[in-house]
Amino acid sequence: MWLDTFFFYFFALLTLAGGILTITRHSAVHSAICLIISLIGVAGLFLLQQAEFLFAVQIVLYVGGIMVLFLFVIMLVNLDQAARTRQFNRQWWVALAAVAAVGGEMLFFIRKGVQLASPGPLPPAGLGNTERLADALFSEYLLPFEVTSVLLLAAVIGSVIMAKRRIS
Repeated sequence: MWLDTFFFYFFALLTLAGGILTITRHSAVHSAICLIISLIGVAGLFLLQQAEFLFAVQIVLYVGGIMVLFLFVIMLVNLDQAARTRQFNRQWWVALAAVAAVGGEMLFFIRKGVQLASPGPLPPAGLGNTERLADALFSEYLLPFEVTSVLLLAAVIGSVIMAKRRIS
């Protein structure tokens, strides 16, 4: 039991530290790498909740695919002009008020000891998470799944055409 608690706090700290470093780094590339650290922490939290499919999707899709795309975009965009523009417009008081409000809510719930969510019913034995998801995806939600795949294919073809025009 203590090992689960240790890993929960480890992955939660990894997620939180990666998120904070993502928004505080001055370099966009460093921010993207810190976001990868945060996404790995979220993947670990999925694994602790026995959601193996979401763990694999988080690692392969987000860390492996989306973040590589982010890094390519960051390196292609002209960041010198973006660095010269004013970023925060002196609205620190709004940010501090939001942090104080969220901190107050957290303090209230910690002191009150309210359980926000009750555990749901246990799934039937026999099929794992991935098998149940695949069964629902390829039977009940087959049409939306195929429409999404066609839309993603069109987006990839469009981005290749736009990139080819820009390079030529």
